[in-house]
Amino acid sequence: MIRIVLVDDQELLRRGVRLLLEAAGGIEVVAEAADGHEALAMIAKHHPEVVLADAQMPGMGGVELVRRCGSEHPSLPVVILTTFDTDELVRDGVRAGAAGFLLKDVSPERLAEAIAAVRDGGVVIDPRVAGVALRSAAARGTAATDNADDPLALLTRTERLVATHVAAGRTNGEIAAELVLAEGTVKNHVSALLRKLAVRDRTALALLLSRSGL
Repeated sequence: MIRIVLVDDQELLRRGVRLLLEAAGGIEVVAEAADGHEALAMIAKHHPEVVLADAQMPGMGGVELVRRCGSEHPSLPVVILTTFDTDELVRDGVRAGAAGFLLKDVSPERLAEAIAAVRDGGVVIDPRVAGVALRSAAARGTAATDNADDPLALLTRTERLVATHVAAGRTNGEIAAELVLAEGTVKNHVSALLRKLAVRDRTALALLLSRSGL
């Protein structure tokens, strides 16, 4: 079972999504929250594997929650679920390091698949907003090449250490041995690096990090 925290300011919507996901099987909603602040408390208490959050909520919305999770829970993927598909919202979500970006009319089956994918380190973006996300990622890649401090400013201390070894071409096992971490923990940090730096695979990540001076 994949343990998730569900975040939306509308109780009726949360209830509906919970029923749909639990009916799909393989997913357990361990907690619900009405905004990002409440979500952070639920995350600390229940230790979910994935967070599913609305983009726009009173108090703290989904994009800011992604940023906070990136700092406080770097291995925890957050999927943004929204009715809005404006360029600005998508760009902000991608730049914050969202592991997924889906519109609220997504089918229950597709949503369940997306949750499983991000749990395993993937990135899932609705095809209807993928163009915006790709343009944002391309712009960030260009900026990172020109300004080495830009991407590294997004990283936690541990992510920087892992990034140094990725840039040197070391495997997850080698990094784990060097930093005295579990190999699964290293894998999670690498997944967080891929999301935060908006690159698709480890090779592109290593190249970007090398160009950034690591």
